[in-house]
Amino acid sequence: MDDQRTDDARVYDVSAIALDLDGTLLDTIHDLATSVNALLAELGHPAIPKDVVRAMIGKGMANLVRRALARATGISPEAVDDAEVKDALGRYQTHYAAHLGRETRSFPGMVEGLERLRAMGFPLAVVTNKATRFVRPHLAKSGIEGFFSLLIGGDDLPTKKPDPGPLLHAARALGVPPHRLLMVGDSINDVVAARAAGCPVLVVPYGYNEGEPVQNLAADGIVPSLAAVADRVRFVPPDAQ
Repeated sequence: MDDQRTDDARVYDVSAIALDLDGTLLDTIHDLATSVNALLAELGHPAIPKDVVRAMIGKGMANLVRRALARATGISPEAVDDAEVKDALGRYQTHYAAHLGRETRSFPGMVEGLERLRAMGFPLAVVTNKATRFVRPHLAKSGIEGFFSLLIGGDDLPTKKPDPGPLLHAARALGVPPHRLLMVGDSINDVVAARAAGCPVLVVPYGYNEGEPVQNLAADGIVPSLAAVADRVRFVPPDAQ
């Protein structure tokens, strides 16, 4: 399916928009990779390349740490002991708290997109698998916290994306039916969650899709930037049929 060729003209009637954080709003790979390698150095392991870390992002910090330990020790992620992951996760979060925001960058068109969507009347939410304690600080340091009426982090609910739970929760909290909540993300986790929740979903091509091209995802479309999302949506009241 070539979304960019066949779906460019479609405009979606939605009442609210949920956005992923890492790889969609903010380019956080530099802070993430620095923190992963600080953890590995603390544990006596060699550093791993930034592009390798990029392909590990997507299912939360615990999964990132598990994958990093597996790569560093030459075993499968499933073979890494859960207690070792738990200990390493705490160490990693300490490093990440120290590095958070130092090298984070905004993707081109991100602020313009948020401004346009807000001006169109859309309530905006962040729905991310990132540990909750780091979500608000990232948004605040990037100057975009004020755009969002709802923040859902990876620790706020029993499940994370690709489970539909966070998006269904966001729809309820925003007072919109799921089919009127647009998900904007960068990975298979966003697409699978949206499909299961009954939400339309657009993806950006520049994020962290676990090393796979977004063209392979069953999204409703690919947008070159967040600014382009505003061209693909029309605001409708939540109770519109």
